[in-house]
Amino acid sequence: QVQLVESGGGLVQAGGSLRLSCAASGRTLSTYAMGWFRQAPGNEREREFVAAISGLGSRTNFADSVKGRFVISRDNAKKLVYLQMNSLVPEDTAVYYCAADTHWDHIVNNYGIDYWGKGTLVTVSS
Repeated sequence: QVQLVESGGGLVQAGGSLRLSCAASGRTLSTYAMGWFRQAPGNEREREFVAAISGLGSRTNFADSVKGRFVISRDNAKKLVYLQMNSLVPEDTAVYYCAADTHWDHIVNNYGIDYWGKGTLVTVSS
């Protein structure tokens, strides 16, 4: 079992930055690929993939909409995963969720993911 708790959300002006953190408890974090997803207000259908990082941090993947603006990183010793968000735009407004799965493909393709956090709200004002 893995428990995930996100933090760091808040209100920021367009062009600003935020860093989200995901604290994990349970099994060895390096066992899991980790990802960040988001769900915009009023969009109940699906959580949009944002970024992923492999167990040892050697591989990353980003949605086209955030490439060049967001950075994902992890500290397995501290059981933390980060999402540094720069040059934020109002379209980035969403609840951001942390996710964990032993399969990389599950994270990058958003299916069958084992563990989710409860999310943290990011609001970008124009």
